[in-house]
Order: sequence, then C-alpha cells, then structure tokens
Amino acid sequence: VQLQASGGGLVQAGGSLRLSCAASGRTFSNHVVGWFRQAPGKEREFVAAVTRGGGSTYYADSVKGRFTISRDNAKNTVYLQMNSLKPEDTAVYYCAAGASQWDITRAHQYDYWGQGTEVTVSS
Repeated sequence: VQLQASGGGLVQAGGSLRLSCAASGRTFSNHVVGWFRQAPGKEREFVAAVTRGGGSTYYADSVKGRFTISRDNAKNTVYLQMNSLKPEDTAVYYCAAGASQWDITRAHQYDYWGQGTEVTVSS
C-alpha cells in the first residue's frame, strides 16, 4: 500500500481544512487508516483513526468534536475534515495504514506511511 497525503496549507484560527489520503493497492479496504501529526520539536502524536469498513472512528481528546475522519473505499481515500482549527493544530500531518485493528492509536501498529502534508494555523 502506498499513501499520498494532501490538502494541507495555511489557514487562520477558526478556519477549516480537509486532508486527503489517497492509497494505491487493492488491499486498502483491509487496512485501518490513521492520521498522526508532528509539530516542530515534538513527538509524533495520534490524531484520528478509522476501521476497515469505516464503522468505527477514534479521536485524540485534543481534536474530538472538531475533526472528523471518514473513508471511501471505492476511491481508496481517507479524509480528515478539520474544523475550528487552532494554532496548536499546526503540524505536519501523516496518514498511515495498518493491518492490525489493535492499539490503533499507537504509531508502531501501522505498516505504511504517507509523506506528510503541512498544516499551519495562524492566530
């Protein structure tokens, strides 16, 4: 599975962005997909994840109620809709795919990673 993240950019606080993670490979629908982010000088952290069929979603407390993850397996794409953005959301956002449905908030559970897309939220 190869992943391509896109949709990042510069936005003012309170604004919205939608990130996309496009995947190649016929087994995409068999993988959990997650979004992680890494801010300068900080460790990579979990943001959101969606299970194989899209029936269950998980969020970090810091984004709950503001971000929505979804997937369209017919298009091999996962989306992260980000609303009410805050300056502390500034980071490089990475999408990842993994075969395991356990501990999906942990980066080591993911087998494939995209290259990252940068999000900057100005105050």
